[in-house]
Order: sequence, then C-alpha cells, then structure tokens
Amino acid sequence: MLGTKRQGIHIKKGDMVRVVAGKEKGKTGKVLKVISEKKHVVIEKLNTIKKHQKPDAQGKGGIVEKEGSMHISNVAILCNKCDAGVRVGYKVLENAKKVRICKKCEEILDE
Repeated sequence: MLGTKRQGIHIKKGDMVRVVAGKEKGKTGKVLKVISEKKHVVIEKLNTIKKHQKPDAQGKGGIVEKEGSMHISNVAILCNKCDAGVRVGYKVLENAKKVRICKKCEEILDE
C-alpha cells in the first residue's frame, strides 16, 4: 500500500451527526458506537435491520429490529451554530488541549 494516506476518524461516540448519503439521507441521530477497524458507525434509530434471533435459555427469540452500521464517509458531524453537517478541523487551545472545530464557523464541537 505504497502512497496511500491513512485517514483518521473524526467522529466519536455521543456525537450528533447528519446522514449525507444513502437511504437515510438527511436524517440526524446520535452515534451509539464507532467501529474503527471497519470505519463504520452505528447511529441511534437509523439504518434499522431485522435479525433472526435464536431462542436463548429464557425462550427469548424471534425477529429483532436493531440498528445497522453505516460507513463513516456517509455521515457528517452536526454543528450547533451552523445547524448543518460540517467538516472537522482541529485547534490547540491556550491550555494545550486539542479540540475539534467546525470548518465553517470555527465553533468548538467538543463540550
């Protein structure tokens, strides 16, 4: 893999994101899980799939609906000030803390 640039993951668990591509395009939700090996995210109440579950010892089973994962390139972080899906930049504050910022309005995305 000569010449390939390794991209970092700019999305964290708990972030509010907007889906920019796919069947759920335009919807927003909270990130429940980030799967860094596959570069996928699981978003609350979006991309639901039906899974056929075998009954366990208590007899719980059947068809279960749960959130499926989607690729990280299909979502953008939601900026509170812009109210849009934005690109992420980084900035080092005076106290030497590195924070994520909105590329449009320079608003700090980390609480």
